[in-house]
Amino acid sequence: MSFVDEHRDRFGVEPILRVLEIPVSTFYGRLAQQRDPCQRRRQDAWLLGKIRAVHKRSGGTYGAPRVHAQLRRDGVRTSRKRVERLMATHGLQGAFLRKRWRCSTRQNPQATPAPDLVDRDFKTAAPNRLWVADISRIGTGEGPLWLASVRDAFSRRIVGWKTSDRADVELVLGALEYAIWGRGLDDDPGQRRLIHHSDRGAQYTAIRFTQRLHDAGIQPSMGSVGDSFDNALAENFFSTLKVERVYRTSYRTREEAELDLFRYIDGWYNPHRIQRELGWLSPDEYEEAYYPGKPSGSPASPAGAR
Repeated sequence: MSFVDEHRDRFGVEPILRVLEIPVSTFYGRLAQQRDPCQRRRQDAWLLGKIRAVHKRSGGTYGAPRVHAQLRRDGVRTSRKRVERLMATHGLQGAFLRKRWRCSTRQNPQATPAPDLVDRDFKTAAPNRLWVADISRIGTGEGPLWLASVRDAFSRRIVGWKTSDRADVELVLGALEYAIWGRGLDDDPGQRRLIHHSDRGAQYTAIRFTQRLHDAGIQPSMGSVGDSFDNALAENFFSTLKVERVYRTSYRTREEAELDLFRYIDGWYNPHRIQRELGWLSPDEYEEAYYPGKPSGSPASPAGAR
């Protein structure tokens, strides 16, 4: 800046800036800041309002990376470091893991598990090629509420889920039926190129469950017991759910918990929660981009490898 000031009368400002490869806007922006030192503070105050709005819409769960990504989606151009600074200064932070939970898988030693067709590779080229499923326990004042979910590996969308006070076969069958119905697989046999991956819990090795998979033309796949990496994509959802909602909430009744799960999964997670792995789109948006002009739950998908 001082060099430009010293030689501007002789050579002019813009020729000097061209030689120094400094954008004209940068130079005059710096001059404006010098004339009005409070300008950046005003900009920070405006940006902080935008940050607070995004943070609030997320239920206080977004950290700086997601807040920054959402701001860019909203047309606000700023640096991630600036977002991090403002959030840290004003005590805004994302949800983070405060406790650990135990594996709840119970295996039937007499059942024959399906082979592992996934081998920890959860990448897939299209919807309805790979679903991952699991069960998790949610505490309430009335006792445990069990949640079974089915997640599409392509978009990370929860395509089926069910709750119950019992972790039995009916629970996982209900989540599977929800997914099959929602994706329209019973009405389109040509779509049956799908793998259903789970752990070796007794609910998933039960004859009724494996028979339903067979009837729907779905290939069963199972990882090992108690190994989170073998079913990492399913367990990742439960980790997100518990960090962002369950561990921040106290449920008096199972009904209260189920209603909150509905609000989170169908009202927030699928339609709105952006994910880095999806290019900062939500699961619904990611599928809508794959299916131009069709709803995210559409069962149609072109042929292709998993």
